[in-house]
Amino acid sequence: VPWVLSARSAEALRGQAAALAERVGGATEFSSVDVGWSLVTTRSVFERRAVVVGADRAELVAAVEALAGGVSHSGVVESGGAALVGDVGPVLVFPGQGSQWVGMGGELLEVSPVFAARVGECERALAPYVEWSLTDVLRGAVGAADLGRVDVVQPVLWAVMVSLAGVWAGYGVRPAAVVGHSQGEIAAAVVAGALSLEDGAKVVALRSKALRRLAGGGAMASLGVGRERVGELLSGLGDRAAGVGVAAVNGSLSTVVSGPPEQVAVVVGVCQEVGERARLIEVDYASHGPQVEEIRGELNEVLAGVRPVVGGADEVGFYSTVTGGRVEASVLDTGYWVSNVRERVRFADAVEALLADGHRVFIEVSSHPVLTLGLQETFEQVGVDAVAVPTLRRDHGGLAQLLQSLGQAFVAGVGVDWRAAFPADPTPRTVDLPTYAFQHQRYWLDGLSGGRGADPTDLGLVAAGHP
Repeated sequence: VPWVLSARSAEALRGQAAALAERVGGATEFSSVDVGWSLVTTRSVFERRAVVVGADRAELVAAVEALAGGVSHSGVVESGGAALVGDVGPVLVFPGQGSQWVGMGGELLEVSPVFAARVGECERALAPYVEWSLTDVLRGAVGAADLGRVDVVQPVLWAVMVSLAGVWAGYGVRPAAVVGHSQGEIAAAVVAGALSLEDGAKVVALRSKALRRLAGGGAMASLGVGRERVGELLSGLGDRAAGVGVAAVNGSLSTVVSGPPEQVAVVVGVCQEVGERARLIEVDYASHGPQVEEIRGELNEVLAGVRPVVGGADEVGFYSTVTGGRVEASVLDTGYWVSNVRERVRFADAVEALLADGHRVFIEVSSHPVLTLGLQETFEQVGVDAVAVPTLRRDHGGLAQLLQSLGQAFVAGVGVDWRAAFPADPTPRTVDLPTYAFQHQRYWLDGLSGGRGADPTDLGLVAAGHP
């Protein structure tokens, strides 16, 4: 469970932690659940914040003692200063492929009713288009469909992202805006209300099936250089890089290329030779490039009838990585979802547009953060203080990691309904906890309590001429 503390200053926050540790450290009558519940229901929330997460009271007390002493601890998430979220609210970020891992949803299915319910809705929406079990894949069950297949991994990741967004909403965290990278835009559109769950399932399932026809004909690679440098590199290689183009711009030093396998391998090799970060991505087709033209007709046919929700995304801003800026929901029709897989992903441009509109907290809604580097590069390039928050991490897909991530959002200024982290039946009891750790300031001048310093003439006073 989480223990949530806040104060008006760093010193007061340490004082709060010290008082709490002293009160509950040796008191067996306090349960960790009751203490946590009392902290979130009977205390005001101030600017300096910390969230302590632990599996039992011993872990929680140890973490609180570390917070009191100013010592780093794995169970403590603490704010470094002023809140960042401001008045415009957080952004939910939905990545493309790359965040998947076997068993990525198993733990959360068991402990989060909200996640399990939303996964069930996604599974029903996918049922007309797939012949495998979504829950089996999420649990990593024996005989489950292979996550290495594009027509499995893309629908599964879509369902995970949509369901994790539901979990964030269950804790009171709803987006002011959304942005999706490549296929992540499908989940972003559903969460923003611009696309129905059923149409989202149709787009991701049927489009990924069509992509299987491209298998073996392409490759993609991630390069640790900017788009201008990539252009120079491709021009210099000439025919050796024929057919290779920029598929995605994720940050000032994060670019993805796609094209024929041999030519993409040459680009990766040349980058590695000169010490630049470069690696092949585990796909055997070339999204966001000319190869997609081979299935354009099929995509237009199978995605016919997809319509945006009228009035969708009016309240939640949809920032397109096809256009690089905010768009109305009305553009998210069949043609858009074909362009989404054919055109370059302008993720960095969309993030710049979000920053320009005042957004400062970006929550990556995925089973593992894969866009943090690109986000941070754009923050630095624009020159603003902003933060990237994960949700789950590879091999850490349970409640502990989720609460840590909620803590990161909370200390950045996002409003979190921490009551959702505690059992509803029976309701935990409220216990008596230490009051606010006021930081007292002395206003009396030192040195005036005796001796010559107590003589009023030392302060510039003169004799009054009166007894």
